[in-house]
Amino acid sequence: MFVHLSLNLNSMTIHREGYKTIAATTLFVGVLNMLFLWLFKGDFLWLCLSVLLISFIFLLFIISFFRIPARTLTVNENFIIAPADGKVVVIEETIDEEYFKEKRLQVSIFMSPANVHVNRNPISGEVIYNQYHKGKYLVAWNPKSSTENERHSVVLKKGNTQILVKQIAGAVAKRIVNYLQVGQQVKQGEELGFIKFGSRVDLLLPIGTKLNVGLNEVVQGGVTVIANI
Repeated sequence: MFVHLSLNLNSMTIHREGYKTIAATTLFVGVLNMLFLWLFKGDFLWLCLSVLLISFIFLLFIISFFRIPARTLTVNENFIIAPADGKVVVIEETIDEEYFKEKRLQVSIFMSPANVHVNRNPISGEVIYNQYHKGKYLVAWNPKSSTENERHSVVLKKGNTQILVKQIAGAVAKRIVNYLQVGQQVKQGEELGFIKFGSRVDLLLPIGTKLNVGLNEVVQGGVTVIANI
């Protein structure tokens, strides 16, 4: 049965992961502008106004990192839903050395700094694997980032279907947050975690999975149908 889940959001909200960062940035912007106004308000008022404009734009940019837009999520037991916003940059068969130890179909979604950064469960089911890995901070589009970068992997199981979701840090994103625990029952579309300042999310699907997206396609986390189970 196909249904939609309403988040009951009438407008954009800010994710809780952003509260401290936004507060610190706001304080920094406020102190910076007061300092410039105190030092240069006489002969260099134009400089003060320039700093005010640039710092305000920077603050808005930081706020945008942690936004959660009003969105109706797709909930369907027969679908695998996009775990993140971004662009599909990889569709290929690969050998998973971490968990399955066999060939899987990899779908990678690149999250730019402009994307929404919350990650969501692609299916409902049980968390049967959860592992954090320290690593490098290669650019997210580097093929080696899937196995060498800092990352957090979880495997969700529903019936005979097992899907590995891998949150991968990039050159800028150096903080991965994951909310799941082994044995936990999760629902499709609920928050899986958060990657601060963008990066990449990989899906490792069973070979033969029928995909509904193509390379370079832009997807929305919790909304776009990646594949059929």
